[in-house]
Amino acid sequence: MNFGKLSKFAMALTIGATLAACGNGDGTTTESGAETGSTTATGSGTVLVDGSSTVFPIMEGVAEEFSIANPDIKATIGVSGTGGGFEKFIAGETDISNASRPIKDEEIALLEEAGIEYTEFQIALDGLTVVVNSDNDWVDQLTIEELAMIWTEGTGVETWADVREGWPEEKIELFSPGTDSGTYDYFDEVILDGEQINKAASLSEDDNVLVQGVSGSANAIGYFGYAYFLENSDIVKAVPIVNGEGVAVTPNDVTVQDGSYEPLSRPLFIYVKNESLKNESVYAFTKYTLEMAADMAAEVGYVALPAETYEAALTTLEGLK
Repeated sequence: MNFGKLSKFAMALTIGATLAACGNGDGTTTESGAETGSTTATGSGTVLVDGSSTVFPIMEGVAEEFSIANPDIKATIGVSGTGGGFEKFIAGETDISNASRPIKDEEIALLEEAGIEYTEFQIALDGLTVVVNSDNDWVDQLTIEELAMIWTEGTGVETWADVREGWPEEKIELFSPGTDSGTYDYFDEVILDGEQINKAASLSEDDNVLVQGVSGSANAIGYFGYAYFLENSDIVKAVPIVNGEGVAVTPNDVTVQDGSYEPLSRPLFIYVKNESLKNESVYAFTKYTLEMAADMAAEVGYVALPAETYEAALTTLEGLK
C-alpha cells in the first residue's frame, strides 16, 4: 500500500517508533514499541490489533506516536481485512478489531457464543472513492444505477459504450477489494445489493494492487478508501457520483462529513474487547486512539468526526475500565 503522506508525518517525529513490517493486506503487521503523547501506561505489555486495511493508516500512525510515550508496550497492527480481523477477534487472538463496516449479525452471534463482550467506537469517516485512469476523458460522473450495471454479474455490460451512448467501445477492466475487505462488504451492500460481483473483476486485499491496476489501463475502474485516492491522485482520477438528490458529488472532507457524498460516505470503527480493557496497556492504547483519532484521520486523508463524538467515546471508555 502507498502511505506516502503517513511516512512524511512519521519522518517529523524526532524519536521514531520501530516498525518491524508494514501491513500490505495479506495479514502482515506493523509493530511499534518506542515514546511521546499524553497517554502513558506503567509497566510493559502487548496490544494486539488487526482488521481493516482502510483503517490501518490511522492505527499505524496512532501506534507510532503511542510507542514514543510508552516504549515498553508493543502495539502490533495487523491487516487481515475487516472480515479477517473479526475472525481473529472472535477466536480471542486480538484485543482490538479495526473495521470499515459495522459488525455483522453473524459475527455478533459468534462473539456471544464465545463469551466475548466488546464495545464499538467510531473513529473517523471515509468516502469510498470510485476511480478511473487519469487518461480517461469520458467518464465525468456515474450514477448508482450505472455503477451497479458495471459491477454486477449478468448485466451484459462489457464495454464503456454499454454503460452510456457515445462512450468508447472498449472493454472495461474492473479492480475491486477482496471479499474479506470491509470496503468490499460496503460496496456489496450499497451498489451490488448483495448480488454476485462481475466475475471479470480482479480482486485483491492489497489496495496498492488496485491502484496499480487502475493506473495501468486507460479502460480501468476501481474503488477503495478516500485516503488511498489522495495518496495516488496523480495517477488515478476520482469519479463524481450522482447522489439521491440528482447531484454529482466528488468526495472531499466537506461532502463526506455532511453526507452529501451518499451513499458512499461511511464510518470507520474499532471494536475493543471489554475484558482486554482491564489490561492497562490496552486501556491506555484505546484511550490514546480516541484522543488522537481526529488529528490522525485528517493527517492520513480521512475525515474527522465532531469533537463531541470523541468526548462521548472517552466517557464510555472510562466507564469500562
